[in-house]
Amino acid sequence: MSDPTAQRPLSAIPPVTARVIAFSAILLGGLAGGLIGFALVDIQCDDDCSLGKGLGLLIGAVVCAIGMAVVSVLALRAMGEWREISDRERAGHAPR
Repeated sequence: MSDPTAQRPLSAIPPVTARVIAFSAILLGGLAGGLIGFALVDIQCDDDCSLGKGLGLLIGAVVCAIGMAVVSVLALRAMGEWREISDRERAGHAPR
């Protein structure tokens, strides 16, 4: 059986599937934030508040997308560190 670390090139970039999942999580977070922002303004407004609803949608989407981006970056970095530690343990260079 061959060593899986010998087959993949040495890189700090997370796998493509992890990046795709993180990107789609950011998009879904932005969508949910936009819907929440729109709903909050819609509940509080009685008349035609299209500007308020639009701002609520925009601000909610941006804030939630930024929050999800931070969480995604932290998760991808943790995954990279986890892979590095497991590779060191397999190679026999683990800290004691």
